[in-house]
Amino acid sequence: MRSLPSVSWTVPAFVPASRPCILRAAQRPKGGSVAAVTESASVGVIGGSGFYELLENAREVVVETPFGPPSDSFFLGEIDGVTVAFLPRHARGHRILPGEINYRANIWGMKALGVHYVLSASAVGSLREHLEPLHVVVPDQLFDRTKARPSTFFGEGVVVHMGFADPFCPYTSKVVVEAGRAAGATVHEGGTYVCIEGPQFSTRAESNVYRQLGFDIIGMTNLQEAKLAREAELCYATMAMVTDYDVWYEGEEDVTLEQVLENVRRNVATAQAIVRRAVVALDQQRDCTCRHAVESAINTPADLIPAATKQKLDLLIGKYLA
Repeated sequence: MRSLPSVSWTVPAFVPASRPCILRAAQRPKGGSVAAVTESASVGVIGGSGFYELLENAREVVVETPFGPPSDSFFLGEIDGVTVAFLPRHARGHRILPGEINYRANIWGMKALGVHYVLSASAVGSLREHLEPLHVVVPDQLFDRTKARPSTFFGEGVVVHMGFADPFCPYTSKVVVEAGRAAGATVHEGGTYVCIEGPQFSTRAESNVYRQLGFDIIGMTNLQEAKLAREAELCYATMAMVTDYDVWYEGEEDVTLEQVLENVRRNVATAQAIVRRAVVALDQQRDCTCRHAVESAINTPADLIPAATKQKLDLLIGKYLA
C-alpha cells in the first residue's frame, strides 16, 4: 500500500536566471491573440518539480488570471528548441493539497501563454496487478469521485455544455505512448483513471469497489485539469506514473516507505525522458477537435451574455462572439 502522497516529487529548489516577468492574462487584447505577449510557449507541462532541470534558458513568468493565482509561477525554457511552460502543480515545496489547487488559474495560465498541448505527469496507484510499480499508463478515460472542486470557466450569464465523452486528446496521448516506449518505459495505452477527492487515500472497501467498476489507476488531480483543458481548447494527455498498488492489493508484505520513495525517484527520471521526446514530436499544426471544442458548445446567444462576462472570458470565447 502507498505510504506517502503519490504526487510528492521533490528536487532542490529552482532558482530562475532572472527576475520574473508578469503577464496579466485578464488584460490581453480582444480575441486572445498571443502576439502581444512577451513570453509564450507551445507545450505546457504540469507535474512535480523534477522537470526544472530539463529547461534551457529558464525564466520565471508570473501569470495573473481572472480566477486568482495559479499554483506557482510558470517556468519557461527550451527543450531541444521547443519552448515549454512548466507549472509545479502543488507549488514549489509541495504546499497545496489536491482539493486546494486552483485548477482554473493553472489552465487559464497555460492558455494565456499560447500553449497548445498540455502534458500532465501524475503519480498514481495501481488497481490492476498487471499495472506494476514503475509502469506508465496513458489513460483514455476518467471517472469523477471529487466533491466540490470548481471544474468550469463558464457561468455568470453564459452556458456552455462541453462534450467530454473522450476526456483526453487522442493525438497527444498517442505521442506520449510512443515517446514512453522510445524511452524504454513499459507503457500501457488506455485505461480509466478514477480521480478521488483526497487528501486521504481510499479505504480498502473503496479500492475494491473501484476494481469491480473496471477502473485501472487512482489519483487526485487529473479530472479538473482535463475538463478545463477541454474548455480552453487545449490538447491534454496524462502520463500516469505508477508508484505502487492501491490498498486492494495484499502481497506477501507491505511496501516500505523506502521502496515507494525509490519508485518515485525512478519515475521522475522516466517522466523526464518521456517529456523530452514528446515535446519535439508534437505537431504544432493541430489536426484534432480539441482546438475548436467550444465552437458548438455555447448555448447562450451572444447578445444575452453580460458584457462583464464577455470581457472576463474573452481569451476563451471572444473569437466565437465577434
